[in-house]
Amino acid sequence: MKVLFALMLVSTAALADDAALLKCRQLEDGPVRLACYNAIPLGQPASNAPAVVITAPPAAKPDLVQSFGREAQAERLQTIESSIVGEFDGWVSNQRIRLANGQVWRIVDGSDEMLSLTNPKVKLERGAMGAIYMDIDGAKTSPRVKREK
Repeated sequence: MKVLFALMLVSTAALADDAALLKCRQLEDGPVRLACYNAIPLGQPASNAPAVVITAPPAAKPDLVQSFGREAQAERLQTIESSIVGEFDGWVSNQRIRLANGQVWRIVDGSDEMLSLTNPKVKLERGAMGAIYMDIDGAKTSPRVKREK
């Protein structure tokens, strides 16, 4: 039974339009390439398959600061600046930090640091492999963070 199911999956995938696969393969932008592959219908003979329509990524949003940490790769800013409102006594692993711009970021690297700051300025910077680091004025380290809100 398992073999039959596996053969059905393989044969369904084999029916995908080869021309559409080649077209998707040539796209350089990852999200657009994935959308192209997802648009190829499976389970239909290639001659009956509708044409695949590829659309370019949307134009850059007018407010890239609000989308920092959630934007498409083509629209990425490298840094943004904000501040933490009020007294800030440091962080521990998994702590959420709300910035003055309304964004909420979570500490994801297991780091911690004790501080005593008031309204510290914050700079969020992209690092290698898609990581984002929070550089807090007065802190010795910059924790790796992930946007929550």
